[in-house]
Amino acid sequence: MLTFFSWFLPLYLFFSGVVVFVSNRKHLLSTLLSLEFMVLSLFLFLFIFLNMFNCEVYFSMMFLTFSVCEGALGLSILVSMIRTHGNDYFNTFSILQC
Repeated sequence: MLTFFSWFLPLYLFFSGVVVFVSNRKHLLSTLLSLEFMVLSLFLFLFIFLNMFNCEVYFSMMFLTFSVCEGALGLSILVSMIRTHGNDYFNTFSILQC
């Protein structure tokens, strides 16, 4: 029973994050939050996987470092978008704008 939760709980969390990401959202912040939720569920899956096979968790620490960098880049894009457009709606900016 414990292995069922340890394998399928992170997968359930990941796919729920995918559903939120794919659904039609109009704010960039909710999209970024769903991406971070997916990354954290992948981190949980990786940590459980490495602990089951008694491997080192050094790779999971590197994964967590890269996910923090990804989150910082997403927040910087959000801040620059709010400064230039005034809000974080997807429908207020166009790809054709410079």
